Amino acid sequence: MTAQPAPGADAEAFWTARYGDAPIWSGAPNASLVDTVAPLAPTRSDHPLRALDLGSGEGGDALWLAAQGWHVTAVDIASNALARGRTEAERVGLGDRVTWVQADLATWDTDDRFDLVAASFLHSSVSFPRTAVLRRATRLVAPGGRLVVVGHAGSPSWASHGEHAHAEPLVGPAEQVKQLALDDRWTVEVAELHTRHIAAPDGSPATLEDSVVLVRRD
Repeated sequence: MTAQPAPGADAEAFWTARYGDAPIWSGAPNASLVDTVAPLAPTRSDHPLRALDLGSGEGGDALWLAAQGWHVTAVDIASNALARGRTEAERVGLGDRVTWVQADLATWDTDDRFDLVAASFLHSSVSFPRTAVLRRATRLVAPGGRLVVVGHAGSPSWASHGEHAHAEPLVGPAEQVKQLALDDRWTVEVAELHTRHIAAPDGSPATLEDSVVLVRRD
């Protein structure tokens, strides 16, 4: 079993080391995000629709959103991950559609407001105030905009006890909605589990359960 980092380990150092010296991104966006957000693709309007990708990593979701027509701000703590995303954006002709921001989401905030805020698998093995970050994210959604949260609802089917530890417990969609502490300006559009059939590290069939929540600010 891979040793888990201490809960108080430095987050920037941990994630910079996690991304390392070579790409770890598969090249595909997160499937549950795509399934949920694809119907929301921007149509022509008098202003560009803006998306915020929280914990963007190497940019898989950010680049997919940009390719759908969103103008994306991608935020992550790991500068090496962001550099790879920026390089790929330029390579595929999306460099003018993505702004890359290196920051710690535990403290990062902005005066900007977005038509879509996305947080996919915003989990951490080191101390990270996930619930507080997601509640702050609701304040970044413009009126009429949406927040989508995709997370692990449980450990992978192949994982032994203690593997894939996270700083906060994994929750299902109903509990995720409750944690957001939404007021009556919000409408819950999706709160469900998505089961993904994948291959385990040894190649055997396996499943993952994603918690998917989509809420709209009225």
